Amino acid sequence: MRILVLGGGWFLGRCVVEQALARQWDVATFSRGRTGTDVPGVRALRGDRTSEDDLKHLADAGPWDAVVDTSSADFAPRRVLAGARALEPVAGRYVYVSTVNAYAGWPNESLTEESRLLPAPADADDEFGRSESPATYYGMQKAGSERAVVSTFGQGRSVVLRPGVILGPGEYVGRLPWWLRRAERGGTILAPGEPAHSIQPVDVRDVARFALDRAAVPGGGAYNVAAPIGHETMGGFLDACLAVTGRRGELRWAPDRFLIEHGVRQWSELPLWRTAPGTWSVDAGTAHAAGLRCRPLRETVADTWKWLRDGGRPVEHPRWAEHGIAPDRETALLTTLGPT
Repeated sequence: MRILVLGGGWFLGRCVVEQALARQWDVATFSRGRTGTDVPGVRALRGDRTSEDDLKHLADAGPWDAVVDTSSADFAPRRVLAGARALEPVAGRYVYVSTVNAYAGWPNESLTEESRLLPAPADADDEFGRSESPATYYGMQKAGSERAVVSTFGQGRSVVLRPGVILGPGEYVGRLPWWLRRAERGGTILAPGEPAHSIQPVDVRDVARFALDRAAVPGGGAYNVAAPIGHETMGGFLDACLAVTGRRGELRWAPDRFLIEHGVRQWSELPLWRTAPGTWSVDAGTAHAAGLRCRPLRETVADTWKWLRDGGRPVEHPRWAEHGIAPDRETALLTTLGPT
């Protein structure tokens, strides 16, 4: 099996490359080489996806059985379209990693693969949707990029993966690492909402495995990629963080209403906490029927902690600084909340 990974130097892309090499596949990557590092054993091709010449040289380096695109978050749909058109003659199928943000109803509605996508054409530039909220703009860009891939490769040769939150070793966003460092610090920890509230993060290694499995078989399709609804809870997640860091702290649960009244920023100050009803109501049954297997969240937490303890450092990314509540603000909120 010969595959081309667009990206491949960090987090999901790197995990895809490592697993593909473990399967003894012939793996090439294409990137600018500015972030992350090349995995030993890979054929690293350098270039810029915004350059027509670089895309032509990339196509000349083919053919490939499949392309796995993990690096398009910073590229407008028209750039994805140009890359897909350059690669279509030399690639069997295209696996595109999108996001649940591409749905018009996220995070307010329960989702299936039949849910409506945000409006964005396949040739949209990077200004399309800029006047919307950052989350909607991002979702529109990804929805347009999905259309770019499918319009070029066709339904039968296009695989679209729509994960929600991806966690695991190498995470660059900072959600799980922040909770782990907070648990390590100990004391009374402000815990959001209800411990029994369902959450659906998926391990980066499980996303990578599913992407490669889909790349290896004929046919296309769209798949929501998430843990089963009800499979994991916020309480279980935070208890796992406490367990691996030595149980130095204790959780003080604050009701949603209290946190909202005090202006706690959802999704960032207390990572993974969000009250919109569709946030963790993503039906991933199609992916699970096709072979997606999600390891226990406790395993993801433990392995991420080991990665951090062993000196693991994520690729620098501006989103890291967005996550986590300041210690003095947490203390003030706990004081206002009062004893259990």
